[in-house]
Amino acid sequence: MFKLILSNFAMHIALAPDEQEQVLALLQHKTVPKRSILLKPGAIERYIYFVEQGCLRMYHTDKEGHEHNLCFYPENWWACDIVSFFKAKAATNTIQALEDTTVCYFSLPDLERLFARVPKFERFFRILTQNGFDMLQRRVTSNLSKTAEQRYREFRRHYPGLEQRISQKHVASYLGITAAFLSMMRKEKKL
Repeated sequence: MFKLILSNFAMHIALAPDEQEQVLALLQHKTVPKRSILLKPGAIERYIYFVEQGCLRMYHTDKEGHEHNLCFYPENWWACDIVSFFKAKAATNTIQALEDTTVCYFSLPDLERLFARVPKFERFFRILTQNGFDMLQRRVTSNLSKTAEQRYREFRRHYPGLEQRISQKHVASYLGITAAFLSMMRKEKKL
């Protein structure tokens, strides 16, 4: 049941069997139905989620009510409004399940206990945060300097196979274009 998350941890830290037991004792688990909201703007993020199966998205809704997809979290990804989670500030984004999704998750108090009991977990989450910040910087730079076609190709490299699982409107929102333009671009360029 926890094979995927343990292999995710193993990407950056080596856990002894007793450390794995401590981690799994604090880990919670649930299934989130498609379209369910895990976090609403104004609420405080209480959990950091690991996606075992399915897909989540984080999006921002502007003043006109338009949704702007910021990130997708398919299997083997961590999802969280990190500022809200670690600083107990009101979230400005929404996290929603795009598919029926199974997640493992930690609360902040449990994560803090884990940091104290298994100090190498601070290293794991530092690396996770660094990787997330790197991804954010690359995404901002891409949105500022690349064409829609280049951004689409990057999306496909970054999220292989995801466009077959989620709606075209979500892909288009992530790219900063309309669904109609994405459809036209795909037909013309045969992307």
